[in-house]
Amino acid sequence: MCSKYSAEDRHYFDWAATAAPELSSPDTAFPFGNPSSPHQEGRTAREALESARARCAAVLGIPVETVYFTSGGTESNCIPLYSCLARQSSGRILASAAEHSSVSENLQTLERLGKLVGRIPLDSSGAVTKDLLSKTLEKYGDTRFAAIMAVNNETGTINDIAALRDVMRNREGPPIHFHCDMVQAAGKIPLDIAGWDIDSASLSAHKLGGPRGIGLLYLRRPFEILYSGGGQERGIRPGTENVAGALALAHCLENHALPEKLNHERTGARSRWKRLLSALSTIERCRLIPAGRDIDDERFSPYILQAGFKDVPGEVMTRALDDMGFAVSTGSACSSDSPERPVLAAMGVEDNLSLEGIRISQGWSTTDEEIDLLLDAIAEVLKFL
Repeated sequence: MCSKYSAEDRHYFDWAATAAPELSSPDTAFPFGNPSSPHQEGRTAREALESARARCAAVLGIPVETVYFTSGGTESNCIPLYSCLARQSSGRILASAAEHSSVSENLQTLERLGKLVGRIPLDSSGAVTKDLLSKTLEKYGDTRFAAIMAVNNETGTINDIAALRDVMRNREGPPIHFHCDMVQAAGKIPLDIAGWDIDSASLSAHKLGGPRGIGLLYLRRPFEILYSGGGQERGIRPGTENVAGALALAHCLENHALPEKLNHERTGARSRWKRLLSALSTIERCRLIPAGRDIDDERFSPYILQAGFKDVPGEVMTRALDDMGFAVSTGSACSSDSPERPVLAAMGVEDNLSLEGIRISQGWSTTDEEIDLLLDAIAEVLKFL
């Protein structure tokens, strides 16, 4: 059932955009019936769907009734966000300046629709600190919803979700719905969804080697949603359920998010990233983003790295490396058509370095040899640019 990504003379370093596939395409072994149908085929599909739900819940350590299947991370972010329109007393919506476009762009849409919004600033490492969050909540006393991601998709910065939770929960006044984008965190860093006391969270299968078009929304308790349909997923996400995708997501979580597997893969990732960072630090024209990131820095995921090369625009470097067989990116694939880097700008990164930045991201099948080959390719490019 499993297969590793392979392509002759190609080396993949864009795992943050999508992980190299681990699963073969779903086939007739997956129940094909509609889970809402009353006949045997439908009941078989329903049993498979609920089995996948229970497996996901077990890996994540959350009650099975809090798991809802969606089409991916974007929808899992949008459902809680747009529920604020259905809840007339939901107050102001905050989001960190580091959020994925599925949050940041929809925050702009919500503002156009008349909702009060606000931004939580970042420190120079790209993190939301307790002090920055506290000051933002002091400024916006009407806040009722806050979105803060666990791991940034461009820099790998890890936010201390438990500490930020404490700031929100200890604040006087009405409770704040705390939403956390965990798309880049699942299978990469330890998660404690229940212990973190968050209200909702998003995950996506294709960041874990699964298929596109399937994601997971954690809801600590149901809420009123903006749109309705056939009543699937207990009314939270209407639409015929993707049974094959749900089973694939459960498989990927079991393969990469269980503590023993996560820790094993993370140890290897740290070792490879030390190798990469040590070598990059010797390249005179290389500047890490943020500048303070060192080899053993626990504030960052060992799967994502942002770096710039003096006098080489990021788009030029990515094209040159692509021609040499290496897949890297300048940032989020969802925003690849735009030269703007709002996350880097919010961190205070100067414009020229921001434009020179490229994102290198690895996965569980990346090897030391590939790291060395990438470094050789970068050195070769810098000879001519």
